[in-house]
Amino acid sequence: MAGDETEHDGSSSTPLSGVRDWLSRTARMLSGAAVPSTNYDPQRHGKLVEYTVPEQYDEIDRYWLNAPFAFASINHDPEADEQFYQVVEPSLDEFERDLLDRLFEDIRGPLIYREDVSDDPEAALAAALRDRIEEYGVVVEPETFYRLLYYLYRSFLGYGRIDPLMHDPHIEDISCDGAGLPIFAYHDAYTDIETSVVYEEGELNDFVIQLAQRSGRHVSVSDPVVSTTLPDGSRIELALGEEVTPRGSAFTIRKYADEPFTPIDLLNYGTFSVEMLAYLWLAIESNKSLIFAGGTAAGKTTSMNAVSMFIPPRSKVLTIEDTRELSLYHDNWLSSVTRERLDESDITMYDLLRSALRHRPEYIIVGEVRGEEAITLFQAMNTGHTTFSTMHADSVQTVINRLENEPINVPRPMVQSLDILCVQVLGRSGGERVRRAKTLAEIEGIDQRTGELDYSNAYAWQADEDYFEDSNSDLLDEIRRERGWSQSELLREMDDRKRFLRYLQAESITDYRRFTAMVNKYYADSETVMERIDRADIDATP
Repeated sequence: MAGDETEHDGSSSTPLSGVRDWLSRTARMLSGAAVPSTNYDPQRHGKLVEYTVPEQYDEIDRYWLNAPFAFASINHDPEADEQFYQVVEPSLDEFERDLLDRLFEDIRGPLIYREDVSDDPEAALAAALRDRIEEYGVVVEPETFYRLLYYLYRSFLGYGRIDPLMHDPHIEDISCDGAGLPIFAYHDAYTDIETSVVYEEGELNDFVIQLAQRSGRHVSVSDPVVSTTLPDGSRIELALGEEVTPRGSAFTIRKYADEPFTPIDLLNYGTFSVEMLAYLWLAIESNKSLIFAGGTAAGKTTSMNAVSMFIPPRSKVLTIEDTRELSLYHDNWLSSVTRERLDESDITMYDLLRSALRHRPEYIIVGEVRGEEAITLFQAMNTGHTTFSTMHADSVQTVINRLENEPINVPRPMVQSLDILCVQVLGRSGGERVRRAKTLAEIEGIDQRTGELDYSNAYAWQADEDYFEDSNSDLLDEIRRERGWSQSELLREMDDRKRFLRYLQAESITDYRRFTAMVNKYYADSETVMERIDRADIDATP
């Protein structure tokens, strides 16, 4: 496997070459210490990493993951018609491997007691590496020093073998199904793809335990399954040993995006149309409650987080989650996360939701409802709080059935306080996997004749031609009456918001801070903002 530091290049295959290698290493050990005092410069120093594509593959993409140490090579196998994700890292010769093994043992202990580690971990690690090399009295080239530094950093401060995958912004999920099996990743361009990363049994067990410890949790044979969050916000599901996963320890990491998606991102990806986003914006400003439903990886939480950026500035927002995923650029925002300690000191979502009502928030955002907290959530809706949440369900009727039956059991008269239900899917269009808002439904109340809950689709995705079809919206009429608008004023407001969103899309304003700032400007003085957009349109006209 290219890039694996344990791999030999075959240069020591004869007794004579073995003697030469030994003499070379001995000479280097006895020649006195030399540690590079300058940073690695690709113009002056040799390459740290190289890779030759195997003959059976065609390379279709190559990009840096952690420059200049690691890159990804996306290869296509014409015979199997499959893509393969090759992680390419610095290769080490036998001397460097021996030196690295010794450094692992000698640096680990002293590094724990260095006072400057927390200030600049990478600098502290580099200083410890220089100290040990000088102590050994060996001569190393700058390239060797930085190769060693890379693997030490990867082990002590990074994520070991999967560290390059964690650096890839195109990867959403990383899945290890057991020892000796290739790790699979979900790539935004190549979907599910096999990678070159493989763990052996003992190494995998140690890594699963390390992931749990990093998250402040404990995993053991007696308690082999853990669901938690990494310090960077990524969600992880861990299984240790063969108690519940017969092929050995396993893990799945759902990476946390450093920069959350904005409505403009959803527009660019085709998840929503501009009309749907303008509709949701007006509904959120008018304090309508929403639930986002869908299957696994349908983008429920991503969409809920994105449209939450439409919340008016200064409004008090409170979020409740099992694992932290939501990220808002909002001044008056209180974030809360459940706590599991396997004893009476657990703090559940139900506990946090009851506490939330005492904070008098205007908007309550709950990561996902699946149990008794749903009744409290709907009680909050019935008492005038605007609430957003997510659920696992694939249709409007499935959501209603789940809400009304075990284990949630929300009474039907309370369910009708929900205003909008968005059902999202991970489907296919044009041969590609896409995330789409399948339905934006409005809950209309209980039918007096049948006693069933009525709803209507304001927008629906037509998969065959990949477009969104709209219908008459009773909710918009309700908002118009609440605002005291005429029909023409409502249409003008919707049109302004659509033009505003198209302008942000044209200007590529996808940073969530800039997006929120622009929305806040619209709230402060919409006329001035729209005049600016009108002038920009005139200036752009040839």
